[in-house]
Amino acid sequence: MKAILAVHGGAGKWAVDEKTYRDVKKVLEEALVEGFRVYRTGSSLDMITIAIEVLENSGIFNAGIGSTVDVSGSISMDAGLMYRNRAGAVVYAKYPKNPVKLARIVLEKTDHIIIAGDAADNLARKMGLEPHPGPLPRTLELYRNFMEKLRRGEKIESTFKKSLEMWLNIGDTVGAVAIDKDSVLAAGASTGGVFLKMPGRVGDSPIPGAGFYANECGAAVATGIGEYILLTHATLKIVEELCNNTLPGKAIEKILNVITSRFGSNTAGFIALDKLGRVAGLYNTRAMPWGYISEDGAVKILGI
Repeated sequence: MKAILAVHGGAGKWAVDEKTYRDVKKVLEEALVEGFRVYRTGSSLDMITIAIEVLENSGIFNAGIGSTVDVSGSISMDAGLMYRNRAGAVVYAKYPKNPVKLARIVLEKTDHIIIAGDAADNLARKMGLEPHPGPLPRTLELYRNFMEKLRRGEKIESTFKKSLEMWLNIGDTVGAVAIDKDSVLAAGASTGGVFLKMPGRVGDSPIPGAGFYANECGAAVATGIGEYILLTHATLKIVEELCNNTLPGKAIEKILNVITSRFGSNTAGFIALDKLGRVAGLYNTRAMPWGYISEDGAVKILGI
């Protein structure tokens, strides 16, 4: 049975308790089921937008409601979508509750691919998108604890490394790939970025060919350390492998091996779907919760 929609909740440590495990599994299942509802009447773009919106609204993952903060204590989000050789993305957006919706507006209603910062927020307001409620209590607690350590003069080997490890223990970027009844593929990603990132930092998630990519052969989305994914043009290369009739698992493995050899383990993960509905998810971290739904509505959750 061919897969028609796959989602992921981010590659990372995911050292979670039983309750969190159940919550993660439940949200992934909900995202797949909600995306599946429009399979008969909608497009693959509809499917991934709805699925990512569910993940953004969960507060479990580092996207939408659950977005992390930068060193100033502020939220800034990136998101991107690709469908029918068009892409739409937003970077450094602070206003919208659901940056994936804003990315879709850029794709469908503008002549551009990426809108940034205040301009993206102004567009979100103009289009009537719901505002973001601000950081979650758990995010603010992590931020305050880290800043207090800095104020006490505690030695920290690498702020980026420590903050990354701290955040990857909770959750990471979300993404989705889908194929619709007309065999059109789509891919999308959404993120709050790296915990305690420098204000203005943009990762891979809103960049076509890095955080997401889709064409007539297949679709892929990435999660992990955005700088490394950007430097390897990872999702573009995975989809190019799919165009050469490489199986999704083998295509991901080839690119993931390149990233691991260059930058080490605990750096990235991917899901990919080809035009035949074959799907795979691979990562070099401890876990990457992901799953897919088949044409018959059967759901499978893996990676955690």
